This record gives sequence, structure tokens and C-alpha cells, in this order.
Amino acid sequence: MVNSDDFAKRLQKVIEYYSLTASSFADAIDFNRSSISHLLSGRNKPSLEFVLKVLQKFPEVKLYWLMNGTGKFPDSILEVQEDANKLKTNQEPSPSRFEVENFPIADKEMQKMESFQNHKNSENALIEKIIIFYKNGTFKLYEN
Repeated sequence: MVNSDDFAKRLQKVIEYYSLTASSFADAIDFNRSSISHLLSGRNKPSLEFVLKVLQKFPEVKLYWLMNGTGKFPDSILEVQEDANKLKTNQEPSPSRFEVENFPIADKEMQKMESFQNHKNSENALIEKIIIFYKNGTFKLYEN
């Protein structure tokens, strides 16, 4: 059986060895960030899927060392340093969840917007709700 605390220490050693953060490690193995946090805190035990993804992305990490602490890590310093350099050069920055992308508006959509703005019945229309979105991710809601 896997000791969660010992496993967490070995996982942390792998993450630190490659100079990764827990988030970048999760992205590298295509795994949920919160799951990595739970593994590192000892809250959860590793799943087979997680272990296989680690071994696939980092083939120099040995199964028995990762699971039981048997053997040593890293095996070959030169090989591991080359892999770490490859990993760093292949990483792309994570997009911000508040980034705004500009999409071109089709002519048809633009005409709909203009006709909506110039609607004849707008004089009698009452404003029901106004929402203002701020760049820091907050918003303010005004309702009639």
C-alpha cells in the first residue's frame, strides 16, 4: 500500500527537480491542478491514471521509486537535465481566464446591432437591467 505522505515527498522532489510549480507540473502531465494539490498535501492517494501520466511524461522517473521509494531518483543526471531543458522550452504560458479576445463581427451581426439601436419603439422601452463588467473580473448590477 502507498503511504500518502511519503508519496507526496517523492512527487514534490520530482516537481522541484524540474524547477516546476505544481500548476505547471499538472499542465505538463495534462492532469487536474486541484488533484495535484490534494496529492501533495497527502489528502488523496495517487490513481493509476496519474501514475501512468507521470511515467509517460517523465520516463526517467521509475515506478518503484515513485510508489515505494525503492531505487533512486534521478538515475542519470545528464539525461534528466536534457529532459528538463526540453520540458522548459516546450511549455507555453497558460492563458489568463480574464483575457479578452477580439473577434471580428460579421456584417449581418453588425446590421442586427444597428437595427436594434435604431428601433422605433425604443422611446417607450424601459431599461430593465444594466451590468457593468470591470477589468479586474468584478461587475456591478443595476436593476429597475
